Amino acid sequence: MIRLFANMTAGHIIILALISIIFINKNAAWGALSVPMALFISCLEMLVAVLQAYLFALLSALFIGAAVEEAHH
Repeated sequence: MIRLFANMTAGHIIILALISIIFINKNAAWGALSVPMALFISCLEMLVAVLQAYLFALLSALFIGAAVEEAHH
């Protein structure tokens, strides 16, 4: 859960940094480079979030299943 939060926060910070390049340089030409890179990072962030949520659910199911299974006699 902490790793998912950290990756989502890092992705948002990178996107904000890429978009802020446009305003720092006060030039719309940087938008031609910054916006596609921000869109790519956003798509990558979604892929990572889905993958980590899937792995978190899978590991939770495995651990819960192992905890509640009956002992072999």
